[in-house]
Amino acid sequence: MAGQATSGWTRRQLGAGALALGGALAIAPFAAGPAAAVSDRGRRPTLRHGSAERAGLLPGHLRRLVTDAETFLGPSPQHPWYAGAVLLAGRGGTVALHEPIGMAVRYRAYDETTDTGVEFPAGQQIPMAEDTVFDLASISKLFTSILAVQQLERGAPELEAPVASYLPDFGRAGKQHVTIRHLLTHTSGFRAWIPLYSAPTYEERVRLVYDEAPVNPPGTAYLYSDLNMISLQLVLEKVTGRTLDVLLRDGVTRPLGLTRTRYNPPASWRSAIAATEDARLPWSGLDRGLVWGEVHDENAFSLGGVAGHAGVFSCAWDLAVLGRTLLNGGSYGRVRILRPESVELMFTDFNTDFPGDEHGLGFELYQHWYMGAMATPRTAGHTGFTGTSLVLDPTTDSFLVVLGNSVHPVRSWRSGSAPRVAAGTNLARAVPVRPAHGRTAWFSGTASSTTATLTLPALDTSAGGARLRCSLWWDTEPGSDALVLEASTDDGTSWQPVPFTTSRRGEAPREHPAGSATGWSGRVWHRLSAGLPAARGLTLRWRYTTDRLYVGRGAYVDGVRAEAGGDVLFHDARPADAARVEAVGWSASAD
Repeated sequence: MAGQATSGWTRRQLGAGALALGGALAIAPFAAGPAAAVSDRGRRPTLRHGSAERAGLLPGHLRRLVTDAETFLGPSPQHPWYAGAVLLAGRGGTVALHEPIGMAVRYRAYDETTDTGVEFPAGQQIPMAEDTVFDLASISKLFTSILAVQQLERGAPELEAPVASYLPDFGRAGKQHVTIRHLLTHTSGFRAWIPLYSAPTYEERVRLVYDEAPVNPPGTAYLYSDLNMISLQLVLEKVTGRTLDVLLRDGVTRPLGLTRTRYNPPASWRSAIAATEDARLPWSGLDRGLVWGEVHDENAFSLGGVAGHAGVFSCAWDLAVLGRTLLNGGSYGRVRILRPESVELMFTDFNTDFPGDEHGLGFELYQHWYMGAMATPRTAGHTGFTGTSLVLDPTTDSFLVVLGNSVHPVRSWRSGSAPRVAAGTNLARAVPVRPAHGRTAWFSGTASSTTATLTLPALDTSAGGARLRCSLWWDTEPGSDALVLEASTDDGTSWQPVPFTTSRRGEAPREHPAGSATGWSGRVWHRLSAGLPAARGLTLRWRYTTDRLYVGRGAYVDGVRAEAGGDVLFHDARPADAARVEAVGWSASAD
């Protein structure tokens, strides 16, 4: 499609007219034009602090986000997951939660013999503050991606162009067909990481990237790699003639007023920066002692602190402004840093051939392992090795920043991503789901490793022609967690699935022949209809089962009604019928 220009691709146009290409999309190049800040005719939301109610959030669940986060300051399971954190959550233009917990600087060293942290004297420890600055680690990749998309808007580089067309030496070792898109979606074939810091000079470190052979042909597999964003940095610096830190300042931080976001923070910031690791061999690649105020990542450090994959320092408020800008379609107030169609591409899955590894341009999508119940096919975000994360959910217009210093005093203390998951699930629960009928609806909850059942009293359907109707809302971890409609004719000794049909306005009905629903339903109510087997004593139940790892937002059932031949056999609006429902793990929720 080279040579074609477009004023921008919407998600609908991409779905209707884009060509499949290697697990991604063949997209026409962007029209040339400036990506600098311009004035908008109408303003989109800018951030201010406000109440949960002002943000349209439920205060109790928002508060639980903090109390759950505080549990990870203790053993989780053996050591604290982080010494401290700054939590920020909001919706629309309102930051409804902005709270520091724990310590920004606690340990001066790590004792490997006793597996303990050696603390600073109490008077030298520094508590977290709202504006504490963190080493973002791999969240830096989002800034590099934004800078790349700004240049795509200008026409160079082009998304489907080979990287070697800008960096001829990059084409060595079988990389001649790697494109800019492959770098942005981690489908280049690069292995995850190589120790660039082992080379003595900057030039030799770059040469290691150029000489690296892919482990997979480009476009055939997803493999997350720091080398992708390091390569993208080299492309950006070549085509613009400016270094990455200058591009960041001119293209993002200065226009948006992000005064606490930059590479290589000055020494004067040190007391306001969260410390990271006592970096020593063998757990670290470099023997540096306590890293505090300098980039933690060894490769980024060896590249002078300015790298495409790591090195950006920032605070929770600045990240929230960036997130709000993207949720606004690239603008903040009267400033625009990206076109709306460019943001759409960042939130569009290019990795359709690699289910589970959904990825836009730079952004990860639909990742329950750190987004928790916030995860939807359009939810975008990223994590950082130091304990940081950013999650943006366009479906509910909500945003979450969790900044922790989880490698303080040592990287081996933290395990998994439980604090991020808990925060994401609590914010998702804070977004209300209004009942389809009346004031309450049955809700499955969001617990993991759980089976919850909602059982109706026995019905006489022996005359035949009986049907069940209700409203249904579901959002589960795809495949792993499911909601099943079942029937029993022997008083619950055995159960069989009941096929059903769901429909929503503007869409064709959807059949569920296995009697189950899983994954993403759009977070809207669906109408359900099911034919019921004939039996003198038919018991119906909803069974919601989750695995031990991650959960979605759960399931809601409302307006349950069973009919046969014009007679109402059951209706949950009738107090007597509703009182006979057996809800194990389900609750009558008003949110």
